[in-house]
Order: sequence, then structure tokens, then C-alpha cells
Amino acid sequence: MKKRTLFLGFLLMLALSTAALAADYTDVPADSWARESIDKAAEYGLMNGVDSEEIIAEKVGAEHLLHAVIKVASHKENDGYVFNPEATLGIIFGEVSAPCDSERVQAVLDLFSGTGLHYRATDCILEEIWSKFRLNVCNNLPQAILGAGVGCYRDSVHMKAISDGLRAELMAIAEAKGIDISKADVSSGRGSAVPPTARYSTLQDLDAGRHTEIDMFSGALIRMGKELGIPTPYNEFTYHMIKALEEKNDGRFDYSGSEEPLWAK
Repeated sequence: MKKRTLFLGFLLMLALSTAALAADYTDVPADSWARESIDKAAEYGLMNGVDSEEIIAEKVGAEHLLHAVIKVASHKENDGYVFNPEATLGIIFGEVSAPCDSERVQAVLDLFSGTGLHYRATDCILEEIWSKFRLNVCNNLPQAILGAGVGCYRDSVHMKAISDGLRAELMAIAEAKGIDISKADVSSGRGSAVPPTARYSTLQDLDAGRHTEIDMFSGALIRMGKELGIPTPYNEFTYHMIKALEEKNDGRFDYSGSEEPLWAK
């Protein structure tokens, strides 16, 4: 039972952000049987993205890894982070290769049975992971630069154009890698409704003065684009803008007025 419970925790952490994992898990006592494993998971830096599984596999071995993703649209209110449980797609997991109905997939299905959680096994887990990756890149990043709620994509043709540019680059790279995201679109439906004021994780990080996951988002796409010979100008601009916003949060541009002047040319 302990192994199953730990596996559940490990599965859930696959979808959490680096910033969240950096926090101290005060709800897990220091003498808990799970404490060491949770600390090790945080050390590994489990995170969003499409290459995080490769990073984790280098640490624990690919044979010990069941790919998974959590799709939940949450937003921050005065009393904390909230989401609509009924509209949440939930936990999606599966094997990368056949057999997709493996013993460990069935074990996780049995584990979640009767819990009230939203979950499902899939035979296209890589496409599901890329589907969430697309949301993170196209919905998280432009609004993080603007500093506005997600309603900006509906209300500004300019924000929509930036999001579409990021999306086109991501889709081209996914196609080149043999990832058909439309498979995930069919199973995931419309997704979760969020208010136009919602601020997704990248903007939440910047609001809190934290560094973001931009290296796992546009940074990864830039790297893959170079490997595949696919230009990624939208992602390159976005990457550098968010890196500059991180530097701003770090105080790099807190000038006192006594610095040596620059010569405009």
C-alpha cells in the first residue's frame, strides 16, 4: 500500500511546477515514511514540459517511469488557488509503447477507483503531454509578458496573433517529431472554463518575483527547432522577454541614477 501511495504522489508531482516543488512540504512530517522520497522528487525538479520525463528517467531509469500529465485550469483568488472540480480533466496517464493496458496502468486505475478523482488511461500519452505543452506555451507566455488576464486573447487581435505564432512553431516541431496532437484534442474536448481575469502559472511566478519555467517551454522549443531546422522567432522573442522580466524581478534594472551614462546611437 505504501508503494502505491508513493506512486500516486510521484504521479501527481509530474504535473507540478518547479516553483511549487521548491516549497517545503510542511504537511509531510519529518519522520514520515514518504519524507525522503518526496525530498528526492523535489531535488530532481519534476516539472512541466515535454522533456521532463527524459530528465527524470536519467535519475530513476525509464523502466520506472509511467508518463502522466494533469490538466487542471486553476486561478488565484483572495483566499488562494481555486478550480472547478467538475470541469477539470484531471490525471491522464499511460504507456509510451505497447502494451498500453499494462499491469502498472491497471494498478493505477485500481488505485484511483472510488477516489472521486477525474482520471483516465490513454494510449496516446505523448500527444496528451504535448497538448498541455501547447497550452503552456501559447496561453501562459504571452499574457505573462503583458501582465494581463487570459481575456486578452479574446479581446486583442495582437495578443491572439502572438499566441497563434507560438502555436504554429510548436505544431511544426511536433509534426516533425511525429506527434499528432489532434489525438489528444479528440479525447480532451473543450477543456476547462476560466474567468478572463485568470493569471496562469508563468505570470503567477513573475507576480511573486520567482523565476519561471521558460527554459522548459520556449527554451525547449528553440533547442528542438535548431535540431530540426525549424525557425522559432516567436519563441525566441518570448524566451528573451521573459528572461528579462526575471532579471527585472531580480533587481538588475534598479538604477539609482548615479550609474555611468549610455550613449544612444
